[in-house]
Amino acid sequence: MRGAAAAIILAVASLPTFAWEGYDHQHGAAVEIEKGNLVREGREIEVYDSEAGYRTFEAQSIERYGSSVEIEVTDTESGETRTFEMEND
Repeated sequence: MRGAAAAIILAVASLPTFAWEGYDHQHGAAVEIEKGNLVREGREIEVYDSEAGYRTFEAQSIERYGSSVEIEVTDTESGETRTFEMEND
């Protein structure tokens, strides 16, 4: 029984973690929105910024353009508005 439990834990721990990848052209930074963040206008999301680390933003608008999604966000700490161009898989 102990071996089966260990196998299940190992299998779950080895599952891939998915992130929504994109880019902030203004800041020249790659950004990732990790799985579990519900991206909707007015909601807060946690974003990993390759230049600044983890930051919290509020989504202001979401627009689809061909093969990408543009998300306008406001940094909850600084109040700065940024635009992320995300992959549209």
